[in-house]
Amino acid sequence: MKESKNWNGKHIAISRVDSIGDVLLTLPVTAWLKEQFPTCRITFFCKNYTAPIVKYYTAIDDIVKVDDLFTLPKSEQADAIESLNIDAVVHVFPKKELAKVFKKAKVPMRIGTSHRIFHLNTCNVRPNFTRKNSPLHESQLNFELLRPFGLSEIPTFEQVNAYTSQFVSEKQELPEDFQGLLEKKYIILHPKSQGSAREWPMEKYTKLAKELIVKGYDVVFTGTEGEGKLFRKEIPKDVMCHDSTGKLSIDQLIWLIKNASGLVACSTGPLHIAGFLNTKAIGLFSPRIPIHPGRWRPLGKQSVALVFDEDCPKCKAKKECNCISDISVEKVVKEILN
Repeated sequence: MKESKNWNGKHIAISRVDSIGDVLLTLPVTAWLKEQFPTCRITFFCKNYTAPIVKYYTAIDDIVKVDDLFTLPKSEQADAIESLNIDAVVHVFPKKELAKVFKKAKVPMRIGTSHRIFHLNTCNVRPNFTRKNSPLHESQLNFELLRPFGLSEIPTFEQVNAYTSQFVSEKQELPEDFQGLLEKKYIILHPKSQGSAREWPMEKYTKLAKELIVKGYDVVFTGTEGEGKLFRKEIPKDVMCHDSTGKLSIDQLIWLIKNASGLVACSTGPLHIAGFLNTKAIGLFSPRIPIHPGRWRPLGKQSVALVFDEDCPKCKAKKECNCISDISVEKVVKEILN
């Protein structure tokens, strides 16, 4: 695919309008673009709730909140994008309505995977690659869409990992009940995933919390208010165990994770936040393709992915399997103390 030119001084939009983890694993493509074209301008299109994540990444110049864009009358949406004078857009997460608006706004280069039929009419550059059975990590796969900018080889996992250093955080004032935590050593447990991943049983998180308290750690359970309602009754009643569900903004959650001794979760947004912040991120996974850690493990120098059995026969056969439930509490404790 030969579309490359000098993109210095040009305006490039990256569109990723799904969840926190997916957005984080897309951020390194912006760092690569800035390395190649230091004077290019990068605007990131995302959902309103992921904007607080994107703002901490230094390679990004501007953010457009897509939820706000779509509150405009349809007749004004393309005008809003056209006013930004964007030279190219990369649709990392395909969204039909947004692809139509970028075409209507006459953005010169519109890049989207060839595996979406609606891109035939909305994108004029359509890289052909597949994610589902690829051996590459999700963050590497996103780079396939940069070939029109002159990318010849997909960066290695280690090269992509280096781009996490551009994620910075700012000090936040935590709710009064949690301010004292920053002076202690604490572990964050994030049991739920809003249905995006296989989950470790809550009873094991409860047992893990009790084990960590015995070893001198405070424990903080995180999640949304809705998630808290699902497991709040199972949180150990102990002065060293804290329920923060529904009580933190994303900015406050990031600051809490930044100062933690570690975080345990399945494949979900807070796990990836921990990885980017260089906090020990312990991910609990199924080895089944395409949800295996080779595809979705967190980036970061202190990130670890645990499975029960890498050679699980059911997972290898792509059959329904819940072997993530068999990962032992002892294995997780050992990794925390390592």
